[in-house]
Amino acid sequence: MHDMDKLYNRTSGMSPWIRAVLSNLIGEEEAAKMEIISNDVAYDENGRWHIRYRHPESGFGHDKSYAILPYRALDPPPVTFFFGDGVSDMSAAQHADVLFVKLKENGESDLANYCRALGIKHVLFQTFEQVIPLVRAVVEGRVSVKEAVEVGTVIPTDS
Repeated sequence: MHDMDKLYNRTSGMSPWIRAVLSNLIGEEEAAKMEIISNDVAYDENGRWHIRYRHPESGFGHDKSYAILPYRALDPPPVTFFFGDGVSDMSAAQHADVLFVKLKENGESDLANYCRALGIKHVLFQTFEQVIPLVRAVVEGRVSVKEAVEVGTVIPTDS
């Protein structure tokens, strides 16, 4: 069983909006326990907001690999589940233990294409409901990380 006492949300979104969505979904108390590592918002004198990129020197705005790599150096490192769907997730894709790649409704994914080209193992999904059983199985120790990345997809087939 893996220690899952702390959850982190790494996103290219903006922290005030992410915090509001999480508070609405799981309640303010539970959302407050989750560290959000994201871009931020700055307001000007006219009350307009402007995005403040976490890593402006990076072409990604928020280079998510910067947020993952320190955890890889811990002893022992925590299991890192990463959920991505596009270009902003490419820098972090190779650093996750279990990479979940979301497919668009049309079946396309820039991140999936990138992973295939570089040989990065990943699990395709369309909804978070599809990934919960696999994440739970890894956390509970019923499935190893190695077995999880071999799954390939959690999208149900029409059979």
